[in-house]
Amino acid sequence: MDLRHLEYFVAVAEELNFTKAARRLHVVQSAVSAAIRSLERELGVTLFERSAQRVALSDAGAALLPEARGLLEAARAVRQSVQGVDRQLGGTVSIGMLPAMPIVDLPALLGRFHREHPEVTVRLRMTGTGSSGLAEAVASGEVDIAILAMPARPPSALAAHRLADARLVLVMHPDHPLAGEQSVALARLAQENFVDFPPGYSTRAMVDRVFAAAGLERRIPLEVPDLTTCCAFVREGLGIAVVPEFAVVNEPGLSIVYLADTVLIWPLVLATSAARRPSAAVRALLDLVDSYLLVPVSPALSSDGPS
Repeated sequence: MDLRHLEYFVAVAEELNFTKAARRLHVVQSAVSAAIRSLERELGVTLFERSAQRVALSDAGAALLPEARGLLEAARAVRQSVQGVDRQLGGTVSIGMLPAMPIVDLPALLGRFHREHPEVTVRLRMTGTGSSGLAEAVASGEVDIAILAMPARPPSALAAHRLADARLVLVMHPDHPLAGEQSVALARLAQENFVDFPPGYSTRAMVDRVFAAAGLERRIPLEVPDLTTCCAFVREGLGIAVVPEFAVVNEPGLSIVYLADTVLIWPLVLATSAARRPSAAVRALLDLVDSYLLVPVSPALSSDGPS
């Protein structure tokens, strides 16, 4: 099986567009189409459902995708293992992150990485599916590294390096009736309108669990995909929210109130695949991440709030 054909297949599978895949691979579209046809003949299956309007993976294509990524990664690892250690790093590193979440100073990190390893291409994906979507992207090989929140034990498919712990707090408009209080019990929040993230986001899952454990329901009329939008809605008095304290402690127009009957800790991790050996380029980037962390490594819980 030609590895080049697999590379073309992965590009089309990720772009779901033959023209974009060809542009990404720096080849003509006819070469991509020919490679996919050759691979389909060799495997005896249809890998893509094609129409004039769209390109979609077939069931066989969806089954091949993680295997193809694994084979390509293994081939890259073999090449790197036999190259001299003094040779300049190359290849591609793909990173997944939560949008508008100041966990790592990404511009500074990638700027330094580019200066030290200019031949490495970095691809960045900001997900709208929360930490669960990022974890799936790492497990499938869609991204090499993801910075996410993982409150539960990491899945066996992932290797997780703990970056920091962040406390979750309530935020609300300063004119909200609860804004002047030091802490608030969950029961007093049952009739409040919440601005929250969609299912699949780790903060949403944690708050849902504590309310369910207390036998309480809450109203969530507004679901938003990122912290910036969440805080903007709260500033307008459209609801209250539960967010990481470090991300909002200096934000104007917001009042922070602690939860009285629970302390929610949001563990931030750097996730890679447990099944695939990281490339030399990925390892070089991993070595730099801790130096650009924006969250205190061992944050002390605020003495002003309940413990």
